[in-house]
Amino acid sequence: MKFRPPPILRSRRAALIAVLVISVATHFAFYGTPDTVVFDEVHFGKFVSAYYTGEYYFDIHPPLGKLIIAGVAKVFGFVPSADFETIGGAFSGNSHLYLRLLPTLAGALLAPVIFLLALELGLSVAAAFAAGALIGMDNALLVQSRLVLLDSFLLLFGFSSVLCYLRWRNGGSRWFLPAAGVLAGAAAGIKWTGLSFLAIVGVMELAHLWIDRKGTARKRLHTVALSLVAAPLIVYTASFVVHFALLPKSGPGDAFMSQSFQATLQGSRYAQEGEDWPPINLLSMVVELNAEMFRSNQRLTATHPYSSAWYTWPFMTRPIFYWVGDMSRIYLLGNPVVWYGSTAAVVLALWFLVRRFRREQVLAVLVGAYALNFLPFIGIGRVMFLYHYFTALVFAVLVL
Repeated sequence: MKFRPPPILRSRRAALIAVLVISVATHFAFYGTPDTVVFDEVHFGKFVSAYYTGEYYFDIHPPLGKLIIAGVAKVFGFVPSADFETIGGAFSGNSHLYLRLLPTLAGALLAPVIFLLALELGLSVAAAFAAGALIGMDNALLVQSRLVLLDSFLLLFGFSSVLCYLRWRNGGSRWFLPAAGVLAGAAAGIKWTGLSFLAIVGVMELAHLWIDRKGTARKRLHTVALSLVAAPLIVYTASFVVHFALLPKSGPGDAFMSQSFQATLQGSRYAQEGEDWPPINLLSMVVELNAEMFRSNQRLTATHPYSSAWYTWPFMTRPIFYWVGDMSRIYLLGNPVVWYGSTAAVVLALWFLVRRFRREQVLAVLVGAYALNFLPFIGIGRVMFLYHYFTALVFAVLVL
């Protein structure tokens, strides 16, 4: 007997609303709990607060995510305090509600984006609903998005970029292509791992250009270059311009930068010795900071009790202990159905592709995107954690 899905899974609009309701419910239930600092909020809370004091800080990640959180917190009247000294420290007032709002919202919106992405890939409404619902109900994605952390922005911007590209490729408005580039640039502006989304979109478009090389490919080449090269670069660079404008004073991040860079910061000893250390220009500041971010990432050799090797991530063997209260704990621990089911699906997909590659092109794209966001971690020597698997996990869910 052929499976016939219920009416809600035959209507795109109804299924989309259902996915959104599921995701919003899981992400905003008990919103703000706990009202104390959890895991890496101890770092990102300080970074966000720096935009209010103007004191220069240094982080190994690009600034866009912290800028977004700081901007919304400003609307709600956030005032920086000493809330982020230790994990488990109590927040003053309702500041955690403002700081956690956009990461939580981004996490809630990821599920409907995956639903729409599945449809653009040619999946049925029922299959797209399954993909969106699984993303909305995964515990690890949920935990990471309910805190002052950056990964929910990375995933939302990155997968929205792929969605916009496919929407353009499937006959949508011409503006979907530059939107894809802008969103890919925003993903890279959260963390450098967001560059994988630009690579995915770029490889797909290069394949189309090659196939159509004797047709209209040359006519649209400049549009593609502006959308997928210039637009991401502008977005990425602009976040640093705003970052420097909001951090004009000497601060705890000075020591990472050159003397000429520090000469641009008010109150630094190199600024007071201007003749000896002339300040560098804005472009040089952007280049220097990115170079130092790269070097600092390379220097991260310290171990961590909850770190994990890349090859263990699909099996979720090392969850992360985030927080402990009087009678409760928070772990970064995925939904077993989502993680083990998607891992099995990737293995099965590889078998399918070996047997009949030409008839499984969408599956090949998804498995390729999965590999692009998983296998490069083989060559990274720094300490890594289960959340580094998130992008690959979402592609694995689409494979499932």
